[in-house]
Amino acid sequence: MASAIFKEREKQVYLKGSRPFDLECEKESLAGAVSQRACVFCGSRVVLYPIADALHLVHGPVGCAVYTWDIRGALSSGPELHRLSFSTDLQEKDVIFGGEKKLYSALVELIDRHAPKAAFVYSTCIVGIIGDDLEAICRRVSEEKNIPVIPVQSEGFKGNKRAGYNAACRALFRLVGEGSTEGISPYSVNILGDFNLAGELWIIRDYFKRMGVQVVANITGDGRVDDIRRAHGAALNLVQCSGATMDLAVMMKEKYGTPVMRVSYFGIEDMAEALYGIARFFKEPSIMERTQQLVREELSALYPELQRYRKALSGKKAAIYVGGAFKAFSLVKAFRYLGMKVVMVGSQTGTQEDYRELEAITDDGTIIVDDSNPLELSAFLQEKEVDIFVGGVKERPIAYKLGVGFCDHNHERKEALEGFVGMLNFAKEVYSSVMSPVWRFVPKNSQGMLDGLSSHKEKILRCVS
Repeated sequence: MASAIFKEREKQVYLKGSRPFDLECEKESLAGAVSQRACVFCGSRVVLYPIADALHLVHGPVGCAVYTWDIRGALSSGPELHRLSFSTDLQEKDVIFGGEKKLYSALVELIDRHAPKAAFVYSTCIVGIIGDDLEAICRRVSEEKNIPVIPVQSEGFKGNKRAGYNAACRALFRLVGEGSTEGISPYSVNILGDFNLAGELWIIRDYFKRMGVQVVANITGDGRVDDIRRAHGAALNLVQCSGATMDLAVMMKEKYGTPVMRVSYFGIEDMAEALYGIARFFKEPSIMERTQQLVREELSALYPELQRYRKALSGKKAAIYVGGAFKAFSLVKAFRYLGMKVVMVGSQTGTQEDYRELEAITDDGTIIVDDSNPLELSAFLQEKEVDIFVGGVKERPIAYKLGVGFCDHNHERKEALEGFVGMLNFAKEVYSSVMSPVWRFVPKNSQGMLDGLSSHKEKILRCVS
């Protein structure tokens, strides 16, 4: 394992059982290591993007807008303004003379044309350099057009993707508290940190409806501006992707006193515990009764199906590398239920708390890694003789080049993996990937692959040195 790790990154990789737990995280990515992380702007964009009836305008070069265009498979049950990508397309002349006039004109034209409920204006690296006053332009347009026009201070060079999450939460907080709370039930929640990939949010909302719990706002999957403006009236904030939206939950707790509960909708254990935890919070017997009935019905249909996959998959090895660590917790449990062993797990934006939790639920010999790079991931997959790798679009080529099955668990997926039905979909996908006959013709750890990896490593080391 050590031969694949740059010296500067040694403290960001931990082998469970080899020493007392000690893992560094939340550091800037190592230059030259081809980090899997994205920038501040990308982090803010992926959080806010699913608000479907808002205008999203990127103030910067057109490449920034292209990079994040339609980056999540976030579905909408109504308007789809979020699916369009707008940019001020700053050029050399704008860098010299400033882009404020261009931004003002673009905002006025787009608001007149699309009549959004609100507008988010994202700053990029170049805007931070030339010093355009986003706050002033947004305030002016907001007064003229009588809608919220919110600057998102997301200059890419300020940090990493996690800093972008914070910028998005600060922008969202400017909307919260602006709407009426009339008609909100005492048994109500906001759903934070779910982005409605493949329509997953609709599965969870149906569960809540069956329990007798009202959903006030989706933040941000299938989100609506007016719902977010009255989100402060909900009795409880449910935070799934804590890295992306916990900052907003903390702000709401401090100002409005809204309690916060961390949940996960992935896997049987975490999905059931999320529903029971909500029922316990409200202390209403009828809600608990309906919740118990819901879980019984779902599991009675799910268990027989899962047993078939467990029999075939038992003993296989899995590796996990995801953006937010919250998904990794549930995936470890889901693989364990399928009889599989997780031998590597990591994330791009995990915290000390996240990694301590991962260390507690994994087996000895498991590699835990923060902000990994392709060289490391390739070496770990080979060393652990992995059968399936769970990641996002950037990890897919690594798995296929090494002859390893792959499961997409990130922004772009088209199959719902949340909820009880999502666990069944996950088991089917893992089974079809691991058991595919194609792997007979792609031998793992072939000499050609090893030679290619060694050559790639030498090139990277030369660049870094």
